[in-house]
Amino acid sequence: MEVYALVGPSGTGKSYRAVMLAARLGCEIIIDDGLVIKGNKIIAGMSAKKQPTRIGAIKAALFTEPEHRKTAVDAIAGQAPKKILILGTSKGMTNKITEGLGLPGIKEYINIDQIASAKEIRKARIMRTQHSKHVIPAPIVEVKKSFPESIIHPLQVFMRRHGQKDRRSWSEQSVVRPTFTLYGKFSISQGALVAIVNYAALAVPGVVAVKHTHIIRDDQDVTIELSVVVSINYKLDHISKELQKVVKLQLENMTGLTVNFVNVTIVDIQAEEIC
Repeated sequence: MEVYALVGPSGTGKSYRAVMLAARLGCEIIIDDGLVIKGNKIIAGMSAKKQPTRIGAIKAALFTEPEHRKTAVDAIAGQAPKKILILGTSKGMTNKITEGLGLPGIKEYINIDQIASAKEIRKARIMRTQHSKHVIPAPIVEVKKSFPESIIHPLQVFMRRHGQKDRRSWSEQSVVRPTFTLYGKFSISQGALVAIVNYAALAVPGVVAVKHTHIIRDDQDVTIELSVVVSINYKLDHISKELQKVVKLQLENMTGLTVNFVNVTIVDIQAEEIC
């Protein structure tokens, strides 16, 4: 099985172009926002766009719920596709989906700007930010099962099938208004992220204090720089690895963001006081 990834920030037109790219690459299955799509059918999953919150949407897109993940894994195994296309906002996100679903490593990353012009991307961003319009690469008859109240209109996409230069066809997609857009905007402040990281770090045995926390965020990807004081009674390499594991797990579970790196610096060692 070959796995390809279409990568680009939210609202740049990935879902709209997924069907055309899949046809060009010969991918039989598209994985997009928590759905497993084959041809004109949604064969498994639950749409992230149906979730009531953006955090819920991110978790659905990453297949974090065990039952959701299992149905997707079983559906893919049953189809035994030779090629799969995964959509994500970053390489880290598509890698996480691949690992979670037990798929082979990604063969090729295609950035949205490789298949869409700057003008097309700007237009897609306007449709997303000003009108909250999202595309699902499946026909309305399929999408209505999950979005009976949120469908806006169908969208026709003209494409050429892989290896069939003389055969062209139309494919229907659906434009929807996600549930989470009905409740207004939601964002996680830098301070909240720092608080989560500090709380998780201080829960690790041997960590005495957190001196400095710096979070670098790129859309849904996060890099954490952490400076801590630890107890002299713990092995430094063990406590550093445990810190990385716990902080990554806690932040990803609470926010749905993808943690790429947790860089730990031990700035001081504290001995226990003798009474």
